[in-house]
Amino acid sequence: MNHEGKLVAEKEIEVNNYDIDAMGIVSNIVYVRWFEDLRTVFINQYMNYSEMIKNHISPILMKTEIEYKVPITIHDRPVGRCWLVQASKLKWVFKFEISSGDKVHCVGSQMGGFYDLDREKITKMPQVFQDILKN
Repeated sequence: MNHEGKLVAEKEIEVNNYDIDAMGIVSNIVYVRWFEDLRTVFINQYMNYSEMIKNHISPILMKTEIEYKVPITIHDRPVGRCWLVQASKLKWVFKFEISSGDKVHCVGSQMGGFYDLDREKITKMPQVFQDILKN
């Protein structure tokens, strides 16, 4: 898959027995959790959640899209990848891919920003995140 952005997180994913449904495949909702895990791996490289709380901000998710392609079973060894494709002053966009071997199981995207916990509104994204795509 061609991603116009910067690969910011890659993680081997463990498929657990509670991730699969009665048909023996990973439940669709689990992919959303994996996207969250990948985004967290990325964010923690630059600013951990404790630092964000001290600065009275938190990442906020506005939109998630997932396209399911090939089911994952308990026997697969998937790898998740996350690309930062947009980082403006007020929003970020990530693209995701979960694959194993040459099989792409799903692709997706998320859009979000940062929330000011005191003022209770969207706020400017920390500069460290705005600068990632400039490198």
